Amino acid sequence: MLNVVIFGAPGSGKGTQSEKLIEKYGLKHVSTGDLLRAEIKGKSQLGQMAESYMSKGQLVPDEVVIGMLEGLVQRNGHVKGFIFDGFPRTLAQGEALDAMLTKYNEKVNVVLSLEVEDEELIVRLLKRGEISGRSDDNRETIESRLRVYYNQTAPLKDFYEEQGKLVRIPGQGSIDDIFASMATVLDRITV
Repeated sequence: MLNVVIFGAPGSGKGTQSEKLIEKYGLKHVSTGDLLRAEIKGKSQLGQMAESYMSKGQLVPDEVVIGMLEGLVQRNGHVKGFIFDGFPRTLAQGEALDAMLTKYNEKVNVVLSLEVEDEELIVRLLKRGEISGRSDDNRETIESRLRVYYNQTAPLKDFYEEQGKLVRIPGQGSIDDIFASMATVLDRITV
């Protein structure tokens, strides 16, 4: 299996590039937000636990999210691999994901980190807010989200870099050029 983690700051293009990677490599997209919503809608035990936290405005504990991811891996043993989009976000989540995958003789093969300068991220997100009407795409909220991203993600980058799995991808330029850089990395792994 090819297991890819893609991460980058808000506005770095993770969603856009994930779609292209899924199409080219036949990977199963894993978005924890989508997974949480599906588990809640399906009224699974983990979904009910997640809903109890979310209804109080609390974050869903890592062990609940990892339990959902483990169920997804179990149900999809036939796929070519997974692309983890927006997860892990913290060092603890990275360690838990590694431990869970190890139980299935799997591992994260590569971590693609989309690197984009802050000012470019802010411009992109403000533009997205104008187009989509998303109220959370304002300068103050964007800057706050970027601070959270850097505080939580910096240790995670080091974690994967120490494992030799982190590949920094320049996230500025055309969508196709950025994708070509990512595909070059994955093509070396899948050969």
